[in-house]
Amino acid sequence: MAWAPNNTKFAVCTVDRVVLLYDEQGERRDKFSTKPLDAKYGKQSYVVNDMVFSPDSTKIAIGQSDNIIFVYRIGEDWGDKKAICNKFVQTSSVTRLLWPAEHAIVYGLVDGKVRLANTQTNKSSTIYGTESCVVSLASNQCKVLKKRVVSGKGILSGHADGTVVRYFFDDEGSGESQGKLLMHPCPPYAVAWGANSIVVGGCDKKVVAYGREGHILQTFDYSRDRTEREFTVAATSPSGQSVVFGSYDRLRVFNWAPRRGVWDEAKPKEILNLYTITSLAWKKDGSRLCAGTLCGGVELFDCCLRRAIYKNKFEMTYVGLSQVIVRNLSTGTRVVLKSYYGYEIEEVKIMGKDRFLVAHTSDTLLLGDLLTNKLSEVPWPGSGGNEKFFFENESVCMIFNAGELSLVEYSNNEILGSVRTEFMNPHLISVRLNERKQRGVEDNKKLAYLIDIKTIAIVDLAEGYNLGTISHDSKIDWLELNETGRKLLFRDKKLRVRMKPQHAPGGY
Repeated sequence: MAWAPNNTKFAVCTVDRVVLLYDEQGERRDKFSTKPLDAKYGKQSYVVNDMVFSPDSTKIAIGQSDNIIFVYRIGEDWGDKKAICNKFVQTSSVTRLLWPAEHAIVYGLVDGKVRLANTQTNKSSTIYGTESCVVSLASNQCKVLKKRVVSGKGILSGHADGTVVRYFFDDEGSGESQGKLLMHPCPPYAVAWGANSIVVGGCDKKVVAYGREGHILQTFDYSRDRTEREFTVAATSPSGQSVVFGSYDRLRVFNWAPRRGVWDEAKPKEILNLYTITSLAWKKDGSRLCAGTLCGGVELFDCCLRRAIYKNKFEMTYVGLSQVIVRNLSTGTRVVLKSYYGYEIEEVKIMGKDRFLVAHTSDTLLLGDLLTNKLSEVPWPGSGGNEKFFFENESVCMIFNAGELSLVEYSNNEILGSVRTEFMNPHLISVRLNERKQRGVEDNKKLAYLIDIKTIAIVDLAEGYNLGTISHDSKIDWLELNETGRKLLFRDKKLRVRMKPQHAPGGY
């Protein structure tokens, strides 16, 4: 089973080798049949071992036991023609698949090799080889190391001899080692790479959490529980804060407790006659978890800590401590608000004529534009919640706190600039961010504000220096930069309007 990254399609491949496509509500909308390596062997000569969507959600890769990977183009809309666009013939059966980057499919083979298929060049290459069958693959889909966000550029492979190997295409400054990471007591069929550790389960009825360099952090031992059986599959939530393990008639859920640095086990989900869970797929926005069973059943679970209706206009769904889905009830559009540093999101507010999102965590501030879907998370140590937000400018949020003005550009995860001022009226502040293309100017970001009631300062936000100041003889009550930031218009209390070009004698 696999969820599309854009959350609109859910694919299930059954034992009869047919891929069924469902929408978000679980309604079947489309299907297509897979093919054998060679038609002469017949349609029942193989089984589908794994399946994964492309990052753009328009293709599906199918890993088969008859030594081949087929990539099907399924299109963007329901009913689009299905066509095979890539074939990768192998020397042994394909067991597991990942598709972490645009043209790169990572897969494991029965002979122990982990390989890379390039859909652009239609060529395969071996990343590393072992002597033991690949039984699981996982990627570091979202985690934070040393205050840096890393995502999708590391893989874990579990092998039948108990070995777990880690490989990075780019360690993104984490400093973590590569190669053989740990030796699990049994084949690690269920491997989950969480935000802060690696969690492994298998046929010994134990779930073990390992640290970043393979040392044991925690062990959950169910070997004396006669109702428990082997762990067959695992899935990590998109935030990395939760992992789920499937066994027989049961799902076990573990949640990361950031303050204590340990995994807590939630109450298990037990369903009589569910039988062995063979597949798990977590929707990319975190709101749904699907479990496939040995008997052909697919169970869809709602993953929600709590829900709230805001202003009778928006639905807030807290799918994890650090992730909230905000849905506009009238239009149905959704935004996934997520702390990439794993901090717990406190109350979410919608401000600025119901267009802009504001949420605090213990150490950061999350801002977003619902119209453009541009989201930001900037460092913001506890301020007591006394900030004042202004949304008059569509490109940047202006935040006043304790005599300081901070600017945050939507979709940028660093504070654009901060200045000291006591004047909080947005008519006394003007920000221009790349509003008109200029020859020879890559990044044009300018700010004009009042130092005092008679003095204007102009700052280059891109370069971080002061362009100049203007002293006036009367109190200034309005100012505005032009689109290029090269001219400034301001008005004083006597209703006199002045214009200062940048290239006037002495600058502004």
